[in-house]
Amino acid sequence: MKRFLITIGWLSAVTLSGVSIIQAQTNTAPLAPARLPGRGLARHDFFYAGEGKQEQMFIVRDGKVAQSYVYNGRGEISDATLMANGDIFFAHQFGVTEISADRRVVWNYDAPTNTEIHTGQPIGTNRVWFIENGDPAKLVVMNKATGAVEREFVLPVGNPKGTHGQFRHARLTESGTLLVAHMDLGRVCEYDATGKELWSIKVPGIWSVAPLKNGNILTAGGRGVAELNRKGETVWKWTPPDTPAYRMANVQQATRLPNGNTLINNWFNEWSGKLDSNNAPVQAIEITSRKKVVWALRSWSDPNLGPSTTIQLLDKKSVPENVRFGEFK
Repeated sequence: MKRFLITIGWLSAVTLSGVSIIQAQTNTAPLAPARLPGRGLARHDFFYAGEGKQEQMFIVRDGKVAQSYVYNGRGEISDATLMANGDIFFAHQFGVTEISADRRVVWNYDAPTNTEIHTGQPIGTNRVWFIENGDPAKLVVMNKATGAVEREFVLPVGNPKGTHGQFRHARLTESGTLLVAHMDLGRVCEYDATGKELWSIKVPGIWSVAPLKNGNILTAGGRGVAELNRKGETVWKWTPPDTPAYRMANVQQATRLPNGNTLINNWFNEWSGKLDSNNAPVQAIEITSRKKVVWALRSWSDPNLGPSTTIQLLDKKSVPENVRFGEFK
């Protein structure tokens, strides 16, 4: 395998063999089957990033890592999007950044003192939104060209002083509203662009939320994954006991695929655990509506993708180019 290291500004493309595997783990029970379904890296093309001790990002195509990068900043990647133009937009705790297809930093905003930024998205080509965890916590719409804050509103939290635990994930809907996973409140709320709450539902243990084409929402977190309708009824759900051969310890995000399957990540906490390369957990599973595992990703060496948070499939166009937030396009 060819080794390479290219430094571009604050970014480096990491060597595929240069990410060390952390050894030793006290748990000896199998964390996943020895043989996994779905052809490994070859089942899907995807963009991958995760909360880890390094801010790593990977683009996998045709079963191989096509590009891999490290952002040399403080913090951890909680949210990342490969945009239609090839740029990457990512929130990494102490800031939110966009890098170009040739991996130059084209826009950056540092989180103010005593705040954290874990989620955000581009709005069209000129604006971004992001959530600042803090006291107060708030939603911010910013013009990238001018740096002007064009809209902001305060978001309720369970603990104003517990900055780190307030928010991890939110997403725009096709109607131009924003679904927010209130992690420390255990709720999903939908807001219009003025900050007016339109709808909410209680979801204990929530980490992330995503809108679905049918108008329902997909939630993920410590208690598993659930599809909920706007009446608050559970249409479909998955919990770790549904796939007992796979030890799913930390679910953060879930994605409903065009074929109706659901992709679920399994985050590994590098700060509180050590990875046993002989008994490593999967980083993601793809399951059918009947909860059959048809793909399981486990890549901790050659290449080591690291912990998983964001897995954005690239098989089909998966980044809308005309997203809006209220009047912002």
